[in-house]
Amino acid sequence: MDIPKALDPAEAIQKALPDALQDVKTFRGETTLVIVPAQLVKVAQFFRDTAGLVYNYLSDISAVDYAEVSPVGSVIGISGRPERFGVSYHLYSMLYNRRLRLKVFLPEDDPQVSTVTGIWPGANWLEREIYDLMGVTFVGHPNMKRVLLPDDWDGHPHRRDYPLGYETVQFSFNVDEILKHKPFAKE
Repeated sequence: MDIPKALDPAEAIQKALPDALQDVKTFRGETTLVIVPAQLVKVAQFFRDTAGLVYNYLSDISAVDYAEVSPVGSVIGISGRPERFGVSYHLYSMLYNRRLRLKVFLPEDDPQVSTVTGIWPGANWLEREIYDLMGVTFVGHPNMKRVLLPDDWDGHPHRRDYPLGYETVQFSFNVDEILKHKPFAKE
């Protein structure tokens, strides 16, 4: 069996789908291709099925909220990124033992991108988790509903403007103050 020579992913996508590629970033040997969100499914299919690439394993999907938040919790900027949310698809080629990251930036108003569950079925739960915790909608997903939080939960807790809930740490000097706010069982 002859294995085709490995292709450079950035050059290959630039030749095949030049309108889909926005930027190429390389850091410490890892390549990230910033993709136009509307072209994501075509690009993912290309990287999975093209000889010389064969990124046949989706190892993870992650999302980041790049919002800069004021002390009162309102969004004041997006940290020099093109949009507020970034969704990264971490791909692995088992044939060539190489990794690649595809990244899309999504707007604050309506963060949505097409699902890749038709290409990598394992994306199902990963996309649902991002929907649940970050509020990014994956259009065409077969079961787009919350996976970790109850259906009636208000908001998305991984967003930077989500209100923090916390409990004061108990020390020897504030024991009485802490204990009077604890919900103890009545005898």
